[in-house]
Amino acid sequence: HVQLVESGGGSAQVGGSLRLSCAASGRAANINYLGWFRQAPGKQREGVAAIDSDRSTSYADSVKGRFTISKDDAKNTLYLQMNSLKPEDTAVYYCAADRDGPARLRFTYTSWGQGTQVTVS
Repeated sequence: HVQLVESGGGSAQVGGSLRLSCAASGRAANINYLGWFRQAPGKQREGVAAIDSDRSTSYADSVKGRFTISKDDAKNTLYLQMNSLKPEDTAVYYCAADRDGPARLRFTYTSWGQGTQVTVS
């Protein structure tokens, strides 16, 4: 079982930046696939970015060129660097993890964090 805890959310101005972190504990060594998702009020959850064990990445079209997903295996931590933020990036951001995959931006991950709020205005 893997526990995921997100941090780094908060408020930012339009055009600003935030960096989200997701710390994994438990059976973190079994994690091969990681992703970031978000859910805005009144909208469905959507995939934002994903990274595989070979560090290949996937991004939603809406964040390409602005967001960067990365990971530090030694720290069991996933990151999402968000630049050039827009009001439409406002959402609760969730990290997700799985041993099997690749899930990429699909909602098939088995472990999920509780989410961190990002507000852009």
